[in-house]
Amino acid sequence: IRESATLTRDVLEQHFNDLKGTLKKLLDERLMSLLQEVDTIEQESIKPLDECQKLIEHGVSTADDLLRDGESAVHGDVGQQNEKLCSFTKKALHIQLDSLPEVPSLVDVPCLSAQLDDCLLTILKNQIFRHGTVASRPPVQLEEFVEKPGGILVRWCKVDDDFIPQDYRLQYRKSTATHFEDVYVGSETEFIVLHIDPNVDYQFRVCARGDGRQEWSPWSVPQIGRTTLVPHEWTAGLEGYSLSSRRNIALRNDSQSCGVLYSKAPTYFCGQTLTFRQVLSGIETVGQPDRRDSLGVCVEQQNGCDSLQRDKAVCVSTNGAVFVNGKEMTNQLPAVTSGSTVTFDMEVVQLGPSSNEGGNFKLRVTISSNNREVVFDWVLDQCCVSLYFGCSFLYPGWKVLVF
Repeated sequence: IRESATLTRDVLEQHFNDLKGTLKKLLDERLMSLLQEVDTIEQESIKPLDECQKLIEHGVSTADDLLRDGESAVHGDVGQQNEKLCSFTKKALHIQLDSLPEVPSLVDVPCLSAQLDDCLLTILKNQIFRHGTVASRPPVQLEEFVEKPGGILVRWCKVDDDFIPQDYRLQYRKSTATHFEDVYVGSETEFIVLHIDPNVDYQFRVCARGDGRQEWSPWSVPQIGRTTLVPHEWTAGLEGYSLSSRRNIALRNDSQSCGVLYSKAPTYFCGQTLTFRQVLSGIETVGQPDRRDSLGVCVEQQNGCDSLQRDKAVCVSTNGAVFVNGKEMTNQLPAVTSGSTVTFDMEVVQLGPSSNEGGNFKLRVTISSNNREVVFDWVLDQCCVSLYFGCSFLYPGWKVLVF
């Protein structure tokens, strides 16, 4: 409670500080815009009046000069009077003292004023008083963490019966990081977070968006999840396949070389779910299928084989055929296409005291693809709870993610 209360206070203070800064900036910008408008109107309106004033002042100055010339002609010497009077008369005839420039009518002269609507404060006050809420119980909470090789399956659930979710938003961060990042947004209530480092704590939280709404709900209580399982990796260096940087994606390239690409180690254990997902390659399509193509698991690597359709292996071909120890089963799954997901689940079936002493060893295998599944018992001659996985494709373009 104290941790969430402290975090909520920090969020509220940061939000309202940002809001105050933004409002001040907007008000300052509006003030500058109005002041510039006042300056523009003043300059445009005063210009003709200034010109009129200059003309009048020039006329008055000319009249003063003429008056002084007349006084000088009248009071001057008798010998110069005629000459001065003649000059005065000529000058007076060329000056129009009875004309004035056009002065704008008073109704045409602008009179500036500021029109400010006081209702803005009322509107802002009402909006501010309704802005923000504090929720004590988020409508969704994290429910379960399931360890996966190099990942964590996160499940969440709705805890508010009156809340109708439209989308969920899952975030996570490393224990040493300061910021959460989005890892999933959608309508599902579970998601496998990949690229998780083993034996490292990660913090998760989830929120939801109500039906028809834009804003997200409050975050759930953050919880810690971790995985102790190392990530699945393909073996590097096999000609014919290119791997991603994390070696969990294999792409069948244009090389003519063929063979089975195996896992780096027997990292698949009974009781886990092994998932192959066909993802788009650069050409945005899957490769041409072949009946020898295969995705599956095996007891040991056999580098001389070009397919997993052999002894001590179970696999699915790209056309959906299921093979157990090299023999095709009558049950068939949908063909593997772009975006297809194939999962393997296995559990040990005990056959008695001799099962671990060289006798028959049986695994219950469930293979699922596109909402269909086949279940069968895989009989081996030795105890085996950790297996290799592998794939083989004859033609380029196939791109498989394993997790």
